[in-house]
Amino acid sequence: MKSIKIFATAVLLTSASFASIAADQVTSQPAADAQKIGVVSVSGASNLSALEAELASKAAASGANSYRIVSAGGQNKLYGTAEIFN
Repeated sequence: MKSIKIFATAVLLTSASFASIAADQVTSQPAADAQKIGVVSVSGASNLSALEAELASKAAASGANSYRIVSAGGQNKLYGTAEIFN
């Protein structure tokens, strides 16, 4: 039981650190000077928070300054895509 709590804490802290280094999410239209540099996609996320964190991490790894989630779906495992901007 104690091992499960330690493991859960480690997973939570790891996902929090990925979110802190990720690109900024654009909530509506990106700034006029933002240039779209591509699209990233992920699949297999267990919930919306995990999906968002994975998209943010992938956007940052692609060198994006910001991203905008354009689609998300699924039932047991979620998938999503995001436009990335500089």
